[in-house]
Amino acid sequence: MPTLIVNETETQLIVVVEEARIDAAIATRFKDRLREIVLRGRKPVRLDMRRVDFMDSSGLGAMIAVRKALPEALPLVLEGLTPNVERVFRLTRMDSVFDIRPATTLQE
Repeated sequence: MPTLIVNETETQLIVVVEEARIDAAIATRFKDRLREIVLRGRKPVRLDMRRVDFMDSSGLGAMIAVRKALPEALPLVLEGLTPNVERVFRLTRMDSVFDIRPATTLQE
């Protein structure tokens, strides 16, 4: 099971991805677990991805599926992408679909 640490505040869910790789080996479980978390929370989501060093097309597909599962009004912000992961989003032009921001502290 992918390791995701959830910190819920009054206004948002902060989900820390504790995986170094989001690839074909875990993409489906990652997608299912993350979708379950964000749909149950019904709050804007900040996804802290600073520990993810590698993402393949399966991982990207999982991220897209989670974004599509969320109501349009609920933002999904990706924070702290490593250069390798950011490159995947840029090359596929998904950086124009996702709200990608630099890493911040986990405080509100």
